[in-house]
Amino acid sequence: MKVGVIGLGYWGPNLVRNFQAQKTVDKVVACDSREDRIELLRSKYPGVQFETNYKKLLESDLDAIAIATPVDTHYNLAKEVLEKGKHVWVEKPFTSSSSQAEELIGIASAKNLKIFVDHSYLYTGAVKKIKELIDKGELGEIIYFDSVRINLGLFQHDVNVIWDLAPHDLAIMQYILKDKKAIGVTACGVSNYSEVENLAQLSIHFKDNSCFAHFHVNWTSPVKIRKIIIAGKKKMLVFDDLENLEKIKIYDCGIDITSTEILHNALVQYRTGDMYSPKIEQTEALNSAAKEFINCIIENREPLTSGKDGLEVVRILEASDRSIKNKGMLVNLYDDFEFRIFNQVEDIHQYAK
Repeated sequence: MKVGVIGLGYWGPNLVRNFQAQKTVDKVVACDSREDRIELLRSKYPGVQFETNYKKLLESDLDAIAIATPVDTHYNLAKEVLEKGKHVWVEKPFTSSSSQAEELIGIASAKNLKIFVDHSYLYTGAVKKIKELIDKGELGEIIYFDSVRINLGLFQHDVNVIWDLAPHDLAIMQYILKDKKAIGVTACGVSNYSEVENLAQLSIHFKDNSCFAHFHVNWTSPVKIRKIIIAGKKKMLVFDDLENLEKIKIYDCGIDITSTEILHNALVQYRTGDMYSPKIEQTEALNSAAKEFINCIIENREPLTSGKDGLEVVRILEASDRSIKNKGMLVNLYDDFEFRIFNQVEDIHQYAK
């Protein structure tokens, strides 16, 4: 396999390193328009070829190209890559709009090419373990997903704080709650320093009203927090990404209501038991992601984080913008026709069961 990387800013060098480490990759070409960035990496990666013009990568013998550039460039670059018959890796978020994502997915499908969206958290040992625990029913029926991702900086100029920070946890939510369908979004935010929001709250409403998801993102917090709480009816889980040793903690706690009557007439019992921290796989997520990208091409299958997964995250991000501009208005993720079709498919599945 021969792989190219366009963009050598913050994330691009990590892609270069991990693609170069793959046994099935025998050529890596890295590209950036800035010579100073290339010079910084040239001695560090002597086996890598460097270019300043990305067009040379498009016309080369590369099998796949990774795009690590600003969000507003993703669509045009990815389209050029696909039209040249090459598989494409795109950093999150996938595109600036759902229509752009849909077009790229259509091109890739017509040409039998793979789109990989770098939702890298899905390749961490912690998220894999969370998925395993939920699939086994360890937590019971999931009733809420609560995420906090806040820090001081780094301000982005092309996207707001939701587009910058929320895609990580939105991708995690979609991955571990595959059986739940997000249908609506409400969001509120504030722009204290520029025209883009630096603090925002995002809520996801599901077709199954028994579950709810909430996201708090902020570029202007004095402390850095990366935490997700997932509550099930049997147990609850806390994922703290800043913990070195015990990233996941399972709490045997919950609430038992002995009657279905009005709450003030019912008996509510609080259950508290042991807490334990399961062992998780210690591997670099980006290395696993690079391996998945290469393997999905070799095996001619969809990757774990495909263009369709990227599209679903972009749908939510788009809806959040509309909701913020309308003071927290509920925005449907699908129009009436799409929603009717979805319900019909769901009814067919239920009947088949």
